Amino acid sequence: MNQQNDNSRWQRASVAAQRAMPGSVGRFFTKRMIIMLSIVLGLLVLVFGYIIGMQMIVAGFMANMKQVTTVATTHAQPTVWQSQLKAVGTLHAIEGADLSSELAGIVTKVNFEPGQDIKKGMVLVQLRDDSDRATLAANRASADQALRTYKRYVELIKTQAISQTNYDQALASMLSTKAAVEAQAATVDKKAIRAPFDGRVGIRQVDVGQYVGAGTTVVTLQRLDPIYVDFSIAQQQIPSVKAGDRVVLTSDTFPGRTFSGKITALDPKVDTATRTVRVRAEVANPEKLLLPGMFASVMIDTGAPQKPLTLPQTAITYNTYGNIVFVVQHGKDKDGKDQLIAQQRFVTTGEARGNQVIVLGGITSRDEVVSAGANKLKNGTVITINNQITLPNDANSHPTEQ
Repeated sequence: MNQQNDNSRWQRASVAAQRAMPGSVGRFFTKRMIIMLSIVLGLLVLVFGYIIGMQMIVAGFMANMKQVTTVATTHAQPTVWQSQLKAVGTLHAIEGADLSSELAGIVTKVNFEPGQDIKKGMVLVQLRDDSDRATLAANRASADQALRTYKRYVELIKTQAISQTNYDQALASMLSTKAAVEAQAATVDKKAIRAPFDGRVGIRQVDVGQYVGAGTTVVTLQRLDPIYVDFSIAQQQIPSVKAGDRVVLTSDTFPGRTFSGKITALDPKVDTATRTVRVRAEVANPEKLLLPGMFASVMIDTGAPQKPLTLPQTAITYNTYGNIVFVVQHGKDKDGKDQLIAQQRFVTTGEARGNQVIVLGGITSRDEVVSAGANKLKNGTVITINNQITLPNDANSHPTEQ
């Protein structure tokens, strides 16, 4: 009986334990879920708060940037501006020749050093002329005898001691022997190759003892000061160019050097293939740096100098809608304080040279124009000015190496 009661109590306890277990487990998982959700919610709040805070910081930074955009400014200034045409030319010696012998012969002397400056008439190369000089001496002797005979016959004919035929023969003999002397003297002279003008000789092409044929080049001779530069201009530019106009020549061979000259002639016809006219200028070359055959850049001054308004090229913003500058204007902020504002303005530009460009319209010399920092601006941008650094503004600028 007692055993049955014990079994009954154990069964009731087991049933009660089974009924109580699911509820405890549910309450345990519910509390854990609440804690995890609270943590996730807190993290989300922190993340969104950080994002919003950063956006506010960026917005404030951009607002501050708008207020402190720093630029440099300048004024359009009247500048002496000489209109120019540009061309590419080729240098030619004012006098130049490849010297050669008219006669064949053997070289006996070479009287120059390569690269030497020589004077007109100097014997550069001598060919063997021994036999020619001997023949010349014989011809001179015959000419002297014929001359004495002719002088004697002149006296005899006055008294009619000789016939007219004898006199004519004496005259003809005197003249023919004299001509033979002159011809032989010319032959001897041709064996000496002389400089036809002052200039500089090049590398010799013959040696002593060498046989040279008629027409063989022995050396080149070039007169280098002054020197010619030939170039072409378009037919539309002909009215702007005339003889006497000043030219300035530059060469990549001598960076930074300029050579001055003037136009001496224009061809009287237009090339039908290119529609250009050939122009020749004479350029001083006292140091003889420029050599025939070099290419050179030529700038021609045309017309009288003008004084247009110019700006640095950094002040101009070029786009498809027109050329723009930013002009400084005085204004008020929302609190009534003074501030400077960049106002966009379209301008008409002309020729550009170096760091400068001509401004034909759109601004005056009284306008203060942004010369640096324009790429950061738009219409209405608030600016501050810092002109402590001087920007390049030269019509004849040259690149510099650093």
